[in-house]
Amino acid sequence: MDNSLIILALAFFVALAFIHKKRKKPTKTLPPGPISWPIIGNLLQLGYLPHMTLDKLAKKYGEIMMVKYGLKNVVVASSPKMAEEFLRKQDILFASRPAIAAGKYTGYNYKNMTWSPYGPHWKLGRKIYLNELFSPKRLESFEHIRVDERRQFLSGLYAKRGQPVVIKDHIKHYTLSSISRVVLGDKYFIDFKKDDESLGLLSLDSLIELIDEWMVLNGELNIGDWIPFLQPFDLQGYVKRMKIQHKKIDKFFSVVIEDHKVKMDQSGKDFVPKDMVDVLLMLTREETDPEMKLDLEGVKSLLHVSVTKRISLNLNFNGVLITFSLKILIIMVNIYGDL
Repeated sequence: MDNSLIILALAFFVALAFIHKKRKKPTKTLPPGPISWPIIGNLLQLGYLPHMTLDKLAKKYGEIMMVKYGLKNVVVASSPKMAEEFLRKQDILFASRPAIAAGKYTGYNYKNMTWSPYGPHWKLGRKIYLNELFSPKRLESFEHIRVDERRQFLSGLYAKRGQPVVIKDHIKHYTLSSISRVVLGDKYFIDFKKDDESLGLLSLDSLIELIDEWMVLNGELNIGDWIPFLQPFDLQGYVKRMKIQHKKIDKFFSVVIEDHKVKMDQSGKDFVPKDMVDVLLMLTREETDPEMKLDLEGVKSLLHVSVTKRISLNLNFNGVLITFSLKILIIMVNIYGDL
């Protein structure tokens, strides 16, 4: 029985490969590229470091080439000239990302700015980011929060003088606390190891783990995206993880939004927005063109990018930079004495 199934499976794939080869050649001239296998294309050639593989292939096939990701063609530009062609001269044509599983399950069904296709919703999100959330005036209004958080961060380190300190943990807390207060208006996480399910609050470790998982899943190559008939099987288990991640982050944002809506209703007409959630919720109540109307799903999608990307960038870049700078200062103190 097992041998029969194996033979049938092999026959099926051989038949698919035969059909694939018999297809008519495209009438348009395509960029050069490596020879691809039927069905899987060049996926096996990419390896664990696809950016390095593509760099090697570009040196062989030129500044613009085509590779096959499964059943789909992918054009690779690898020179400043070609980058300008795609990103400046033909930017509208290439502004949208492909509709893959990560955008559907971790990007609020392609509503957040990372995955949103170019169109009315994308333009609305861009307008809100530039004019409402990240305008110079708005960012300046949050300076007191940044000053307060820096003071608490340094005071916490000073209080532990003479003791071993894990700088990374203090940087995590500082980053999450700063961004949470600026974007969400308060610290919507707890400093304990366990989540508080009754209040819908996540622990510091859980929130960081959730954001790390989001970054990983958005960077993984999901085989079902490129070989569509394999989508229902979720062979790598990525879609299942995406759905779990989305459920957790959606619950987190629901708690934040409900808390802000209660405060807005209590204040009535005297309400003044104090953070980014307040600004977004006020925009949902404005009368505007239905195509440009911001709903609660849109609010969550905009918050999702604002929170997750800013925290991730700060933890991965600023965290390393701060840790490295402190190490240099400690080395200098050890060499030259007190500064």
